Amino acid sequence: MSQHYTSTHFRTRTQREPPRREVSRPRRLLMLRSVLALAFVALGVRLFFIQVVDHARYAALSAGQVRVDRTTTALRAGIYDRHGQILAVSRPTSMVISDDFQITHPAQEAQALSALVQVPVKKLTALLSERNGYVILNDQLDLTAGRKISSMVFPGIVVQNSSVRTYPNGPIATSVIGGVNGSGAGSAGLEYQYQTLLAGQTGVTREMVSASGVNLPASLSKVIRRALPGVGLELTLDTSLQYVAEHVLARQLTATHALSGVAIVMDVKTGEILADASLVNTQTKAGVLGPVPAWGTDVGVAGVQQTINNLAFSQTYEPGSVFKVVTFSAALQLGLITPSTVFTVPNSVTVGGRFFHDAERHATEHLTATQVLALSSNIGTYEVGKLVGESGLLAQVQRLGFGQTTPVNFPGESPGLLVNAATWYASDQVALPIGQVDAVPPMQVLDAYNTIANGGIFVEPKLVRGLVYANGALKATARSGQRVALSPRADATMVKMLEQVVLSGTGTNAIIPGYSVAGKTGTATMPYPGKDKLLIGQYNASFVGFAPANAPVLSMIVVVERPQTTIFGGAVAAPIFQTVMSYALHHYGIPSNGTIVKPLKGLGASIASDVT
Repeated sequence: MSQHYTSTHFRTRTQREPPRREVSRPRRLLMLRSVLALAFVALGVRLFFIQVVDHARYAALSAGQVRVDRTTTALRAGIYDRHGQILAVSRPTSMVISDDFQITHPAQEAQALSALVQVPVKKLTALLSERNGYVILNDQLDLTAGRKISSMVFPGIVVQNSSVRTYPNGPIATSVIGGVNGSGAGSAGLEYQYQTLLAGQTGVTREMVSASGVNLPASLSKVIRRALPGVGLELTLDTSLQYVAEHVLARQLTATHALSGVAIVMDVKTGEILADASLVNTQTKAGVLGPVPAWGTDVGVAGVQQTINNLAFSQTYEPGSVFKVVTFSAALQLGLITPSTVFTVPNSVTVGGRFFHDAERHATEHLTATQVLALSSNIGTYEVGKLVGESGLLAQVQRLGFGQTTPVNFPGESPGLLVNAATWYASDQVALPIGQVDAVPPMQVLDAYNTIANGGIFVEPKLVRGLVYANGALKATARSGQRVALSPRADATMVKMLEQVVLSGTGTNAIIPGYSVAGKTGTATMPYPGKDKLLIGQYNASFVGFAPANAPVLSMIVVVERPQTTIFGGAVAAPIFQTVMSYALHHYGIPSNGTIVKPLKGLGASIASDVT
């Protein structure tokens, strides 16, 4: 029994199962440790790839969150007159910007910043409270104040370089110079035409900025590419003469209640434009032709302002009697007339179904070619034009530069609207010789008369005299192109005939004591837009000429649109020519020619006889 008990007991103990808890705990710990080890290994591998293998890529992504390459604008170059006087210049300034998301106490910061940024506390507090992340506090602060702000600790405040365009002479020549828009780019005139040259080349600066675009505090900027300053312009304009031309023209616009006016003075030999005035009288109603856009600043005469478009190049008009130079110069060039050739001139004619007449009723007259021009007879001019013929007239129009844009290529410049062989009507045999059918800008009319003044040689007009580089170097522009348009003999005869217009014809108000003057008046009707009729009582009054007539130095045109008190070119435009040309001759020290030219006897010219 003893053995049995022992064996039974042994079997019972050996067959008993061990507790599950004691067996599974080491195994679970081992599994957990293995998983953690694998995780740390994976994390280490990942960190290795991030910090070593892919370090450059992630560093770039990180920097890209705050790094930005900003375009830095070059300092815009200046514009100067022919004597180096500043007409337009950009002044470096500091622009103060706030990231108002970084500003926790707007009122306190405004109190501290107000005197520095030159903005009243109340206004500055409002600006610092806008919560849009980018607020310009002052973009015209002087550089000293800007540097002082930069050296101080103002969270959320950044100072950047900027500039402001200024015109030291005020509104003088604004119709020529033009202006810039809010971003500093040229918007009109030469500022627009030469935008690329004046603006220079932009640079690139790398900066660390917040999400709203404002520089992070204590961050450094790195210049990637330096901005290159622009190239300036030296114009052919003479500021003193420009001032006189503008003010004399402005006073006449006011005195005659005219709408707009143009006055251009040019150097006969070089084609350089010495003055180019283009003004509008804002106190006169524009009527059906619409308003003339202006810059909004008076030129020193109440209500008279610079035009945004330079009317000398952009506005076409039917020139009327000043266009008669085409007819007479063509006849002289072809040898069809002499100054003493006599024409039978009735009061009126009907050609191609249209009725034409002289400005003042008269019986049939017998006039020499010189008298026809001095009296500005429409019918007499038609008789001269008949000798020239259609092809001769059209050729002379082209020869004198009409219908062609100038090398100036001024923004908005018009080539004019001309008839040609394909659009010729029978009535144009009268209309073209007296300046009724072709519409041209004033600059082209002056070019034609300047050709007469220059011995028959057409010289292209010029407005930019040289380029001014940042180092002060001046590079002259190319000389104006020239071509022969009239023979010397025909040209000399044309000059003598134009002298008689001033001495004894419709242009006596252009006489300058001590100097001989040659020129022509015009009083041109204005067509109603879109209709086959005229604007009642509306005219363009003009005078164009040169002096001294025996050795011309300066040529000039004046066009006054829609004068009301008196309409005639000899009464409205010729006095402007006389005053401005007289000043110019003395201004440039041109001696009196001392030549005495006798006026035609018994001509009896009326200042009102040049209406077309």
